[in-house]
Amino acid sequence: MKMMSRTTSLRVLAVRDRPRTALLALLTLLCCLVPSLSAAHQQKTAVTRILFNESTGNIEVMHRFFIHDAEHAAGVVFGEAQNLMESADSRKLFSNYVMNRFAVAAEDAQGLSTELNLEYVGEEIDGQFLWVYQETAQLPDIHALSVVHIALRDVWPDQANLVNVERDGQIHSLSFADTAESLRVEF
Repeated sequence: MKMMSRTTSLRVLAVRDRPRTALLALLTLLCCLVPSLSAAHQQKTAVTRILFNESTGNIEVMHRFFIHDAEHAAGVVFGEAQNLMESADSRKLFSNYVMNRFAVAAEDAQGLSTELNLEYVGEEIDGQFLWVYQETAQLPDIHALSVVHIALRDVWPDQANLVNVERDGQIHSLSFADTAESLRVEF
């Protein structure tokens, strides 16, 4: 009989402790995730896409930055806090900063290089990202591109900027890290 009451007592304790055990497991999981999430955000990475759009005949450039990084950098660069989420003027100011630190030159088959005149198209916020858009008409006979991308690298030396160039169904990636300021891709 004592054995039965002890078993019953253990069952009661187990049922009573389930919420506490579940809460402890949830807290342990959250503690494990928080450091990895904050470390992941410390990577300081931006992505730019250069697309040869055959349907429009344009070269389209799309820069993507984390809003948090862009706001922090804008505050450093411009000397005062910028609210990119709420201020169109702040977004335009940051867009100008990006465009002044990004350039593309096209090279033809003879090796003649021409800097592309990238026009500002606009910017938008999409979730946690700020997008900055540029475009220009395609030049004939482009065999290579030379790209300069130093945005945010004057604020954080460990900033990495990835540029994906998409043409004829192929993607060529350029990684601007360490001391790389200008990289070239051939088609």
